Amino acid sequence: MYEIFADMHVHIGRAENGKPIKITAAKTLNFANIAKECAERKGIQVVGIIDCASPYVIQDIENFLKTGDAYELKDGGIIYKDKVCILLGSEVETSEEGRNGKKGSAHNLCFFPYLKDIKAFSQEMSNHIKNITLSTQRSDLSGYDLIDIVEKYNGILIPAHIFTPFKSYYGNCTDRIQNIFKEKYDKIFAVELGLSSDTFLADTISELENKTFVTNSDAHSLPKIAREYNKMLVEDISFKEVVKALKNEDGRKIIANYGLDPKLGKYHRTYCDDCNNTIETKEPVSKCPLCGSTNVTFGVFDRIELIKDKPKTKSPENRPPYIYQVPLGFIPGVGGKTIEKLLNNFETEMNILHKLSKDDIEALVGEKVATAIENARTGNCTVHSGGGGNYGKIE
Repeated sequence: MYEIFADMHVHIGRAENGKPIKITAAKTLNFANIAKECAERKGIQVVGIIDCASPYVIQDIENFLKTGDAYELKDGGIIYKDKVCILLGSEVETSEEGRNGKKGSAHNLCFFPYLKDIKAFSQEMSNHIKNITLSTQRSDLSGYDLIDIVEKYNGILIPAHIFTPFKSYYGNCTDRIQNIFKEKYDKIFAVELGLSSDTFLADTISELENKTFVTNSDAHSLPKIAREYNKMLVEDISFKEVVKALKNEDGRKIIANYGLDPKLGKYHRTYCDDCNNTIETKEPVSKCPLCGSTNVTFGVFDRIELIKDKPKTKSPENRPPYIYQVPLGFIPGVGGKTIEKLLNNFETEMNILHKLSKDDIEALVGEKVATAIENARTGNCTVHSGGGGNYGKIE
């Protein structure tokens, strides 16, 4: 058994033919570049690429396998240069009956062991999605129906960023995920927390007690890969081993979640869309106390306050620690040139964040930058909450 880092939510911006996949993602985000970034700069051993059901991306994967740099594993996944296991995923938007009779929608991460499985899934989903070539298009399915199709092709389903105000189960649809999946809820063994929440907030909802929490980047550009990630204990890197870790089977498990302080997330607190202020009142509000507007984007913290059913005391005994991690790009005073210099000398961001001493960093980039990185690594910094699509800020 050994420890690995895994980020299971990375988008593709463009296919190799130039066609858009995730319109809001960077053009440099393609299948080959993601594999290379994880291997050479990030130090991530497992990456979930969640736009692989697009026929354009499927074509890219087939071409990628012909290069000789990668091959499919017997236990599922694609291995790149014996360094990175790529999980073939698809993010699907489901249509749900939301709160108060309103329509809701939620994102789901679906992962499959082999290329043939995701090709078959893509073929079937083209009957439920208007444009299968684009990422995260809305389907006419509920999560209740989607999980059967995912399992039909040997896949697993993980509800994505479950608290965000748009496109999530708690944020946009329901107070209890079990209301969506009903008797199939036991088939959901992991949920993704999202950038604006953490373990301590999520564990105030009792129906999540026996679910594994995953923290992923939802990266829309190469530098954003591994801004959140998981440390897993596995015997090897493959689809099969990751699933075992998510299920806590045979000694495999997630041993730590690394994520942003949720205050840094874009939707942590409620935000007034009229006067452009983050509302940090003690109690959740649906009306701005500053200008009186009801045109607000409800925050993750505020949603959890409304729907929680247990006090914020302690997590279940088997819950791994949630470790606040500040990516290099979020640290004040650590610019692009400094990051490039650090990576050129110390190889990967994981090395810089986890292994190097402050002295090692200081010798290369000076005391001021080294102190900023050390303060971020140890949580010795002030964080101002984000909201309404604006990231929080570090002082």
